[in-house]
Amino acid sequence: MDMQISRQQAAGGASGHLTIDLGALRDNYLALAAMAPASQTAAVVKADAYGLGADMVSQTLFDAGCRHFFVAHIDEALALRLRLPAQARIFVLNGLQPGNEASCAAMAITPVLNSLEQIAQWAAHAKTLGRKLAAAVQIDTGMCRLGLSPEEQETLTSQPQLLDGIDIAFIMSHLACADEPGHACNTAQLSAMRQATIAFPDVPVCFSNSGGIFLGREYHNHLLRPGIALYGGAPSLDRPNPMKPVVRLDLAVIQTRTVPAGSLVGYGGCFEASGSTRLATIAAGYADGLPRSLSNRGAAWYDGVRLPIAGRVSMDSIILDISALPEGTLTQGSFVQMIGPEQTLEDIADDAGTIAYEILTGFGRRYRRTYIQPDETPAFASTSVNHK
Repeated sequence: MDMQISRQQAAGGASGHLTIDLGALRDNYLALAAMAPASQTAAVVKADAYGLGADMVSQTLFDAGCRHFFVAHIDEALALRLRLPAQARIFVLNGLQPGNEASCAAMAITPVLNSLEQIAQWAAHAKTLGRKLAAAVQIDTGMCRLGLSPEEQETLTSQPQLLDGIDIAFIMSHLACADEPGHACNTAQLSAMRQATIAFPDVPVCFSNSGGIFLGREYHNHLLRPGIALYGGAPSLDRPNPMKPVVRLDLAVIQTRTVPAGSLVGYGGCFEASGSTRLATIAAGYADGLPRSLSNRGAAWYDGVRLPIAGRVSMDSIILDISALPEGTLTQGSFVQMIGPEQTLEDIADDAGTIAYEILTGFGRRYRRTYIQPDETPAFASTSVNHK
């Protein structure tokens, strides 16, 4: 049997492999927790754990000691509640939509209340049940996205009976510029948070996201709330990334060809071959989370060689200029690296003009996913894939 075909079959015949290192995920969680030993450390697992699979990710983090999990929507919380042990506390960042009160209370899910309306809904349901219900209360300290406005905070302070029936687990807010350590908004929000929590002197505070953890002890408080850093993304824009990489993406070549000078490549013919050019088409595109903005800008890698994207990213495929490789190096079934040791999440995000969050959460469902368990040695995608 041809060695190239046998290697492709050994890889399961998949056109793309997304490898998720759960050991690196665990290590990132423990490293973040160690930065604030006096605090507890939660995990943000919204958007299917940033596209990596909430079930596997959350169980790994629970096993590592995490007991507080944050999602965005009630449906995410309900699904997670069925997967995690009862000791796990699940928070819904977007709070309560009308009609969700009963399922939220029945499944012991903790809403993050972002407005006086949500507080009133939750208090009314507590009264109906005849018992207290837990919630976090979010304060808007300057991001103008979610949380009580300064006017609503004043109302709540002057009318504490609005919280009757509600057991406040945490007072929260969200840092808008924590990935820029020197940004003036960080200290302004810290000051606003301190002022807001005066009205709740005995209530724990949850303030730091991934970047906030690296701003120092004064931002840590009682509960850290990392997201992107858990998954290997850089928590700060102007510092080396201290987190372990969690994902790797390898894509299969589905065709190679040589085209003469003057050939127009891809939709719109926006790439013109300057000379005889060898091309490889790989089996992923913007439907798989590789942005169209990578057209004529991004690249894949093979054995240390950068392979530029030639022309536009299509829905299901991308064309690479592989002229820098010896002829015959890549054939059908070879794999190139899109994310890995030679091209980080931040690298591909920079090429696409976006952020690592968007790349992670955009991964499509067509990749063959391989989860590397903690303390397990990565197999197929552990090193540069070489099918020569």
